[in-house]
Amino acid sequence: MPSITEHIKIPKKVATNDDLDFFYLRKKGIAYIEQLGGSLWTDFNSHDPGITILEMLCYAITDLGMRINLPIEDLLSSKDDVNAIAGQFYKASEVFPTKAVTELDYRKLFIDIEGVKNCWLLKFEKTVYADCKDDKLSYDIEMLNAGHEDFIKPFVLNGLYNLLVDFDEFEDTLSDEEKEVKKEHIKAVIRSTYHKNRNLCEDLIHINEIDTQAISVCANIEVGKEADEELVHAKVKLALNTYFSPSLRFYSIKEMLEKGYTPDQIFDGPLLKNGFIDTQELKAAELRKEVRLSDIIKVIMEIEGVVMIKDISIGHCDTSRELENDWVICIDENKKPILCDKSAFSYYKGVLPLNLNKTQVAVYLEALEKEALVQQEIAKYDKELALPKGRYASPDAYTTIQNDFPDTYGIGQEGLTALATTQRKSQAKQLKGYLLFFDKILAGYFKHLSIVKELLSINGTATKTYVTQAIQDIKGFEELVTDYPVTDDDLLTEKLFRQLDNNIERRNKILDHLLARFAEKFGDYSFLMNILYGSEANEVILANKEAFLKDYKAISSERGCGFNYYNQAPGQLWDTDNISGFQKRVARLMGVKNYNRRHLTSPPYIEIYTQLNPANETIYKWRIRNGSGQVILSSITDYNTQRNAAEALNFAVSQVVQIQKETVIKAFQESVVSDTIIDTILIRVSDTGKYSFTIINQKISKTSTNYVVAKHRKFYNTTSQLKTVLIDIITFLKFEFTKEGMFLVEHILLRPDVIQEAIVPSDMFMPICTDNCESCNPIDPYSYRVSIVLPGYTYRFSNHDFRNFMEQVIKEELPSHILPRICWVGAKRGEVPDDENDLLCFENAYKDYLLAKTTLEQAQPTAALKALMAAMSKLNTIYPTGRLLDCDDESDNLEGRIILGQTNLGTL
Repeated sequence: MPSITEHIKIPKKVATNDDLDFFYLRKKGIAYIEQLGGSLWTDFNSHDPGITILEMLCYAITDLGMRINLPIEDLLSSKDDVNAIAGQFYKASEVFPTKAVTELDYRKLFIDIEGVKNCWLLKFEKTVYADCKDDKLSYDIEMLNAGHEDFIKPFVLNGLYNLLVDFDEFEDTLSDEEKEVKKEHIKAVIRSTYHKNRNLCEDLIHINEIDTQAISVCANIEVGKEADEELVHAKVKLALNTYFSPSLRFYSIKEMLEKGYTPDQIFDGPLLKNGFIDTQELKAAELRKEVRLSDIIKVIMEIEGVVMIKDISIGHCDTSRELENDWVICIDENKKPILCDKSAFSYYKGVLPLNLNKTQVAVYLEALEKEALVQQEIAKYDKELALPKGRYASPDAYTTIQNDFPDTYGIGQEGLTALATTQRKSQAKQLKGYLLFFDKILAGYFKHLSIVKELLSINGTATKTYVTQAIQDIKGFEELVTDYPVTDDDLLTEKLFRQLDNNIERRNKILDHLLARFAEKFGDYSFLMNILYGSEANEVILANKEAFLKDYKAISSERGCGFNYYNQAPGQLWDTDNISGFQKRVARLMGVKNYNRRHLTSPPYIEIYTQLNPANETIYKWRIRNGSGQVILSSITDYNTQRNAAEALNFAVSQVVQIQKETVIKAFQESVVSDTIIDTILIRVSDTGKYSFTIINQKISKTSTNYVVAKHRKFYNTTSQLKTVLIDIITFLKFEFTKEGMFLVEHILLRPDVIQEAIVPSDMFMPICTDNCESCNPIDPYSYRVSIVLPGYTYRFSNHDFRNFMEQVIKEELPSHILPRICWVGAKRGEVPDDENDLLCFENAYKDYLLAKTTLEQAQPTAALKALMAAMSKLNTIYPTGRLLDCDDESDNLEGRIILGQTNLGTL
C-alpha cells in the first residue's frame, strides 16, 4: 500500500492564551490599562503611543516565552560545549546501580568475573549453644555445664554464606596442575570482589567448585534430507550442555531495551563490566534438581534439521547406580548434571544410517561457541544510555526594545534629526529612561534563563541566584545613567542586588529542589540546626546539602554495604574512608563533615601542650592548625588543667563559627582600623602599621581578663591580606574543623573461627545477658547486630534533641533486619585519665583489632579480639546533666531537662 504524504497545515485557530500569544498579551494589557486609567485614557487604537509601547513589550515577552519553551537539551547546552548536558545530571549508570544486595546481585557480580560460568550462594550454618544460666556461649555443647540442660538454647549464626562456582572450560592444553592454579586465582578474585561489595553484617566462608553428576543420553535421531548431520549433532551437544548447566549471556543496553526492560530495571543491581544479565534468565539458571526425559526430547526437537526421535533413553553414567524411573533422574544436592562421555547418538536420513565426521563436528561446535563470544564482546561496549545533544541557542542574548520603535519616536539608533528642538530631545530622553525600566527587567529574565543549567545542575558552580546583564545597544545610554558598569555584568549584579539577594536562603531552596529529585529531604535537620545555631546555621546547612549531592552516587549505591576488611593495607583500615555505606549516608544526612575512621579523641587540628611557668609549675596551652599545618589560633592564657584548656579552645571555636563571611567582606569594604570590631573579631594594628586580629567575647566587659579568648599571632602588610586570612579561617572552622565522627562495629565479624576443629574457649565469644532465657530478648549477639559508637561530648552530640533525631535517622537508614546498639560515649581528651576514657580505649582496641584481623580470613587475633570486646563492654552512654526545678523560685530558668533514663541528676 503506498504511503500517504502528510502536508503541513496552517491551523485557523492560533491563539494559545499564554506568553506565546501576542494578541492575548495585548488584550490583557489593554484590560489592565482600562482598569487603572480608564477615566483618563480612552483611545486604545494602534496609533496611540501607549499602545505601541504595550505592543513592543508584548513582543519581547513572546520572545522570552519562546526561549523558555525551547527543548530542554538546548537550554542546558553551553556555547563552548554542546555536550555540557552530560555534566549536569547523573547518568543512569551512575545512580541506578547499587552494590550487590540480593543473592541474584551477587551471582551477577561473580559471573562477570572471567572464568566463572555460573555460581550459587548457599547459607553457611554454624550452631552456637547458649548457657542461659552461666551466660556463656560455645560451638560445642559438651563445653557447657552438664547440669544446665534446661538452660541451654541453640541458635544458628545468620549472614554467613558459601559459594558454589561452576568454572568455564579451560584449554585442553593445560595440565591438571595448571588448571588448579587458574581456579585458585579465580577464587581469590571472587573473594576480593565479594569483600568490596559485602553487605552489612554478612560474610563469606567457603568458595568451592561445584561437583558434577554425569548423565548418559542414548538417542536415535532422524534428520532432514538437506540437513548437515555434523552441524545438527554439534547443536544437539550444545543444547544438552546448556540444558544441564545453562550458560548466561551478557546483553547490550540496546538488546535489553528491545526486550522491553525500562532503564531502572536494566540498571538494577551491580554495574557489570561485560554488559547486562537478564534477571529472568538468571533465575532460570538455578541448580537443576532433576533431569527429565521429556525436557531432553523437547530440547532436541527444537533444533533445526531434526525430523523425529526414533528412540531415546537416559541413565546414570555410573552403571552401579540403579535407575528408579526411566523418565526422571534426580540430581544430588549441590551438584550439576553433565553429559556423560558414554552417551551415544545415531543419526538417520530415512532408514539410511549416517556416519559422523568427528573433526567436522568439533569445527562446528567451536564456531557456535565463537558466535556467542562475539555477541558478548558487543555487549561489553554498549552499556550507556545516549544523552540528547542540544543546540546552543544564546538564551541570554538581548537587544533593547527601544531600537524596534518607529523612527519617528527618535529613540532608536538613528535618533532625532539635527533640527529637533531641545524640548523634543528632552521628551525622547524621558521616554528612553522610562523604557529602560522595562529593558532592565527583560534583560534580567533572559540572563536568568541562561544560568538555569548552572543553578539546577548537580555540579553547578553558580554562587549567585540573582543575575542581570548590561544593555549594550542603547544610543546615548551614558546620558541616562551614572555609575553603571556596562562591560562587567558581575559588578553590575553586585551593585544592583547586593541588598536584595538573600543568596544562602535562595540557594538552600534550589538545593531542596535538587534533593527532592532523589526523594531526599533536609527539612527536619534544618529546623533542628536553626534551633541549635540560629540564623548562622543556614550557611552550614547549605554546605551540608552540597556535600550530600556531591557524594550522592556513593551514599545511594553503597547504603547497605559494609566496609572492606579483607587484605587491606594499614592506611585502608585507619584514617580512611573505607567505611560502610550506611556510615557515609548518615554522616552526610547529619552534616558530619568528616566521616573517616580515625581517632576522634585526638583531632589532628588541635594541640594542647604543656610548659613550665616561672614558678616551675606545669601549665597548659592550646593552638589550632589548619589543613596545611599552619597555626591559625592560639591561647593567650595559661591553664592549670588540660580540661580547662580544652574548654577554652572549644569556646574560641564557637566564637568564630558564628561569624558570617559576608559580614567580614562588608566591613572591609567600608574600612577597618585598629580596634575595629567585626562580630567577635577585634582588629589589631601594630606600631609598624601591620594587621592582625584576636577573638573576643562580647558578652563580657572589655576590662575582663577573659575578654580576649584567642589570638592570631601572624601580622600582614595589607588589609586585603588580612581579609583573605580571616575568610579562610572562618571557612576552615565552619566546614572542615570537626570533632564529630562515628564508629560502626559489625558483631558478625567478631565471631570466633567457624571452621576450625579445635575447641574455642568461652572467653572468645561476646558476653551475653540472658536472664535465664526468660526474657523475649534474642540470645544471639552476632547475627545482624551492630554497635554504633559516637562521641557524646561534642556540641551537637551532647544536645538531647539532636541525639534523638540522629538516633531516629540511624534506625531509618539502617537495613530493617539489623539491630543497632547506639552509644554516646567518651570525654574530651584530658578531662579524665586516658585509661578511664571509654572512647579512647575503644579507639585503640578497634584499631589494633582491624590491623590484626585483615589477613586472617576466618581466624581471629585472640588478644586483639578480647581487648576489643572488653572495651565495648565498658562503653557507657553519657547524658547531659540536668537539675530539678526550684518550685519556690519563680524566676528559676531551667536550661537542662530531666528525662527518665536519659539524664544525669545534678543538684538544686
